[in-house]
Amino acid sequence: MSVIVVQGYYPLKGEIEIQGSKNAALPMMAAALLHKGATVLDHVPMIQDVFCMMGILESMGCVCCLKDHRLTIDASQVSKAQIPKDRGKAMRSSIVVLGALLGRCREGKAYYPGGCSIGSRPIDLHLGALRKMGAEIREEGEVISARAPRLSGTDIRLSYPSVGATENVILAAVKAKGDTVLRGAAKEPEIDALCRMLVSMGAKIQGIGTSSLWIRGVEELRDISYEVPGDRIVTGTYLSAVMAAGGEAVLRRGSPQCLGRVLDTMRTMGAHIRLWEDAVEIAMDRRPKAVSVTTGPYPDFPTDLQSMAMAVMAVGEGEGYLKETVFEGRFATAKQLHKMGAEIIIEGSEARIVGKGSLKGAKVRACDLRSGAALAVAGLRAEGKTMITDCCHIFRGYEDICGDLRNLGGRIRRES
Repeated sequence: MSVIVVQGYYPLKGEIEIQGSKNAALPMMAAALLHKGATVLDHVPMIQDVFCMMGILESMGCVCCLKDHRLTIDASQVSKAQIPKDRGKAMRSSIVVLGALLGRCREGKAYYPGGCSIGSRPIDLHLGALRKMGAEIREEGEVISARAPRLSGTDIRLSYPSVGATENVILAAVKAKGDTVLRGAAKEPEIDALCRMLVSMGAKIQGIGTSSLWIRGVEELRDISYEVPGDRIVTGTYLSAVMAAGGEAVLRRGSPQCLGRVLDTMRTMGAHIRLWEDAVEIAMDRRPKAVSVTTGPYPDFPTDLQSMAMAVMAVGEGEGYLKETVFEGRFATAKQLHKMGAEIIIEGSEARIVGKGSLKGAKVRACDLRSGAALAVAGLRAEGKTMITDCCHIFRGYEDICGDLRNLGGRIRRES
């Protein structure tokens, strides 16, 4: 078992490059199943979730090769339409493979997905949409079996802009018969990236970037090479690290154009931020001011950065508020920050944070992927050492959080 050790009170300074987006790469990898040929993805992050998805694809007959952040997927010989139980339950994103399997193999078997423990994340929207396209779906315990001679395009309206359900409908509709109109679709930048990748493969999709997508099914797709965008959540994490520790940094390839609401919030908290063509520069010369933040679907403040906002406000000044509207389990980070001396009061879906200026190093536990990263952020502004256990969660989404923060001058390391 490994732990992450953070020594606080060292300001950050320097320049780093942001890894490719986890939340974009995983559905893109699932999309490769739709094509009986080769798909090449560049700027792929070397993280546990990517390795897990590679295992899923390889179990179905795909040949995957990841080298120097370039991933080649040869899906010409897909022989199985079943997601392995261990890998399927290891991460939430495994469920989007079901739509691709129905599009490619006319059938698919999956398990209720796992991933981070951040509250209930039902997949009824996914299954309801696929049923509307003509899929016969049986649910027996943990197993989901789906079959359709051929999916048919139809009108679908999602009652909530679920990212995963939107991705599943897109992947299922690309090779369905006729036209699919999806209303109430999620508008996250990762959805945009998936659609543009599919269009480059020969898919017919209109309305990209909006909540209404029109998809006309096609018979075949073609080989492509496509670049995964930078990870906006990793960018937001490292911006939060500079806000907590103080200093200045330039983050390149981080998709800053997708962080509008986040950057506005950080400016209100006292950060000096400048945007370049594909980079963001931040300087922090004072304690962060507390603010009120409400999470929500894009373009609102992302739930994946809520834990980071909590950590920054805990070491700031004043009284701030967080309202979580997406995943009720996100406040698990508060209990760990309490061990470091943070003053956080949880009442239902809201949290009140009283800034302490700094925290004290302690032994804490990463409850989930983003919680672990937030604890690292807090540790940068804590007296003494902070030890983060269960840090395997962090490596699901961060390629080298310790190396990146060290390159900015942080005192952080991974130990066995």
